[in-house]
Amino acid sequence: MSEPLLKLNGLDAHYGDFQALFGVDLELAKGEVIAIIGANGAGKTTLMRSISGLLRNAAQQVQFNGHPIGALRADQVAYAGIALVPEGRQLFPSLSVEENLRLGSTVGRAGPWSLDAVYDLFPILKERRNQPSTSLSGGQQQMVAIGRALMSNPDLILFDEISLGLAPVIIKSIYEALPNIISGGMTAMIVEQDITKALAVSSRVYCLQEGRVSLTGRVEDITRDQITAAYFGVDA
Repeated sequence: MSEPLLKLNGLDAHYGDFQALFGVDLELAKGEVIAIIGANGAGKTTLMRSISGLLRNAAQQVQFNGHPIGALRADQVAYAGIALVPEGRQLFPSLSVEENLRLGSTVGRAGPWSLDAVYDLFPILKERRNQPSTSLSGGQQQMVAIGRALMSNPDLILFDEISLGLAPVIIKSIYEALPNIISGGMTAMIVEQDITKALAVSSRVYCLQEGRVSLTGRVEDITRDQITAAYFGVDA
């Protein structure tokens, strides 16, 4: 069996004296898409922050491509090949759409994703490339955030709350774009409140409950009753 692309070894995460994650073990194979689900406050965003270097941990608790990265800064993690599409998009309001997108390419990693490739994926962004990024609709801003991450040509892309606060028609269009995003061996982790959508594009699922993994397995092997029990911490 090949070495996983990403491996978490008993990951603990803290905000000062508050502990948000407790001994999380997780493996993600190259080319795999997994879903991370759980109620508000379960630790999903903390997990993403820990993997992406926004929240630093013990080095060996996060391993990527066989190397310990848990103690690296976020910029070092990006150079290593992990890109985050953050919750709330977090675009730079003083920059245009195209300037925000170009920021993703500053890591200098080679790969298939270029400005033209992003515009092919989201044509509306090309039409509005010179507008201030925050003048766009929420859905279009999410497309910019996704495009910015892709411009770094990552080996692993993390989607934190990919559809949060978006209209159903926009959510549909983003999920329709996902097969093109993850084609060619891209590895992805999706945090999503809409469990049905998350499971539809993932091979495996991890459910977090109060900072711990309460359920994991292949999507086809897990029942909705098991997910409900793990999600809310009740007996199935």
